[in-house]
Amino acid sequence: MKKAVYIRQQFERCLGVVVLVLMVSLAGIVVAGVIFRKAGASLVWYDEVTSILLAWLTFYGASLAALTRSHIGFQKVVAAIKSVKVRFALLLIRFVIVTAFFLLVAWAGWRLLEVLEGTALISLPWVPLALAQSAIPIGALLFVVAEMITTADLLRDLFSRHRVALR
Repeated sequence: MKKAVYIRQQFERCLGVVVLVLMVSLAGIVVAGVIFRKAGASLVWYDEVTSILLAWLTFYGASLAALTRSHIGFQKVVAAIKSVKVRFALLLIRFVIVTAFFLLVAWAGWRLLEVLEGTALISLPWVPLALAQSAIPIGALLFVVAEMITTADLLRDLFSRHRVALR
């Protein structure tokens, strides 16, 4: 149990740091882009890099939100259900649907990386386009890990509160 809590905390801390770095980077590049544009020397790479950072922030931030149960959900509706068996079934159904969806996204993202092999960003030709798009499969897999951890927490809470075995 303690090891599971430690792993969850480390995963949350790591995702939090990544999201923070992405946010600070995005904000810094936007501010620099505005300053350079006002000075009459627009950055050629500004638009492309900021949109990539925003995509990375979206995927990694979604994983962090899933881990902290900050995503859109129906927690109060599920909590209002009195039957432990029904709540258990709903948790499992949610887990299967969400996990299947994000595994599909990860697979499609991986296929996309294969298609993009050998291509580069337009404004920064030394940066592989696959690196820019890597947020899709990586973010989807991080979401699956977050979903696994969250579902385990929810099931542990469900059974520790009710001390009921499914029969």
